[in-house]
Amino acid sequence: MIVITAPTGNIGRHLLSRLLEAAPAAGEELRVIVRDPARLPDAARGRVEVITGSHADTEVLDLAFEGADAVFWLVPPDATLTPQNAYGGFTRPATKALVAHGVGHVVGVSALGRGTPLADRAGLVTSSLAMDDLIADTGVAHRALANPSFFENLLEEAASIREKGVFTDSVDADRKAPFVAAADIAAAAAGLLLDRSWTGTGSIPVLGPQDLSPNDLARIMTEQLGRPVRYERQPLDELYTHLVGHGLNEAFVQGMVDMKRAKDEGLDAGIARTPDTTSPTTFEQWCAQTLKPAVLS
Repeated sequence: MIVITAPTGNIGRHLLSRLLEAAPAAGEELRVIVRDPARLPDAARGRVEVITGSHADTEVLDLAFEGADAVFWLVPPDATLTPQNAYGGFTRPATKALVAHGVGHVVGVSALGRGTPLADRAGLVTSSLAMDDLIADTGVAHRALANPSFFENLLEEAASIREKGVFTDSVDADRKAPFVAAADIAAAAAGLLLDRSWTGTGSIPVLGPQDLSPNDLARIMTEQLGRPVRYERQPLDELYTHLVGHGLNEAFVQGMVDMKRAKDEGLDAGIARTPDTTSPTTFEQWCAQTLKPAVLS
């Protein structure tokens, strides 16, 4: 039995699709925790056990983890909370339920940066790494998928790209860093969940096929969309003021700012790209398949 949290999100929907294809042949049953079962794809109807609710809820977790062998763990960051509560506070009930129900394996979504000089001052990333430690301390076999920024983050810029030909971030325009597609993270998670011969704890970087700068992203978007796209760098103090003005928790916003500052200082650059850490989806492919329809719709 594999339990999937956040099965309708960017990563979870890709993971669920992969497991629906592969789980029967592997003799695995699937169970999902979801707030709104209506958002599940039609392909999942009648093929997965559905536990309705939040995976921060102790009663929901007890139902979901009963008889489970493996769990895919993803925390949806809650911008109304402090970073510590958004990650650690959300996860603590799960650590108790993992032990109580004897779950053997957990695959979690995390971030790059562990072991770097920036790890303890990287805001949301620091809290994510502390969450990994909470899970690992339970004694389960645990793999944290250590990810850089997602291609999917650019979907939040689709309206700006459509209307003004501009996307924004806070890093230097020529700062190269890894980027990854959510589908590639899901593929890595599926492989670990289906073959649970691994033991102990550790991180698995998922780095995408190449490092890209904001200027690289702009050039590729221009090529793929057939219209000019340029990058504008947003000062961190301006980002902070903008987000707090929209009612986000001030500590959470500071965590976002600290994460972006750390990324601009090279947080994601500490892992070498090897055949094992490289994932296949290129930014060109992702633009053509995902960003272009969103921008041109």
